Amino acid sequence: MNLFSKTKDIRFMEYINRKSIVKRTTEFIIGCFIISLAYNIFVVPNNLVPGNVGGLAIIINRLFGFSNSMIIFILNIFLLITSYILLGKEKTRATILGSLLLPTFISLTENINIWLQIDTSQVLLSAIFGGIIYGFGAGMVFRAGFTTGGTDIINQIICKYGKTSMGKSMLMSDGLIVLASGIIFGINNMMYSILMLYIISLISDRVVLGVSDNKMFMIVTNKEDEIRDFIIKKLGYGITVFSGKGGYKKNYENVLMTVLPTKDYYQLKEGIKAIDEEAFYIITDSYEVFGGSSQ
Repeated sequence: MNLFSKTKDIRFMEYINRKSIVKRTTEFIIGCFIISLAYNIFVVPNNLVPGNVGGLAIIINRLFGFSNSMIIFILNIFLLITSYILLGKEKTRATILGSLLLPTFISLTENINIWLQIDTSQVLLSAIFGGIIYGFGAGMVFRAGFTTGGTDIINQIICKYGKTSMGKSMLMSDGLIVLASGIIFGINNMMYSILMLYIISLISDRVVLGVSDNKMFMIVTNKEDEIRDFIIKKLGYGITVFSGKGGYKKNYENVLMTVLPTKDYYQLKEGIKAIDEEAFYIITDSYEVFGGSSQ
């Protein structure tokens, strides 16, 4: 069955979205709850503004006194309507649940500091630990295939109509919010917010991708047989050979690819250098390996 035929592509996407839906939805709900805890325990007491609608709510709260959860809810509703108009039904449907669930959890946990006595007077510690917990929750949401809405919608709009990348769109939207925090709360607060934003990004990536236990080598060498024998016979790992073409000289040469545990990274790296000092190789993290062995 060809799942990618034009008549079945919609069914295929529905199949992906339905797969492990109970597990993914549970993970998503827990992730939203963790984000709300980090937000109310560490972010709000110190007026940290790690981008997104939650950070914008803190700024608006400072200026006008409205509750953070109400501001987030209103902004998310407005953004959902905008998303429906500019991005369409399919894109909007994917953000509805998170846009409504997160402000609900934030409202329910607004008084968590009354029950959970944590000293958050040290802003640096709050930025670090708040970023870790917030990032862990965000990573769970992303790993489950969901989103919390907010500036994610703005980023998609900028990306679509501004003809720019998602990364630049995120930099523009979250960057402006963090910059505004410096005007409202001062430069020191803005620096703590930037630190927290970086930690959130770092931790969420680790949750989504996992910790890399393997390294992948891509090797171009004039001593192909010797390096292949070294990898297979000495280190005991499989290898795949690709046929490649140089972009400058346009000459054809083979590319050797292998994946091995990080503990053997040094041995292979030094082995390549000892066999062929002029070898060209790229080393990257390999987060997951599935399927059969290389031949």
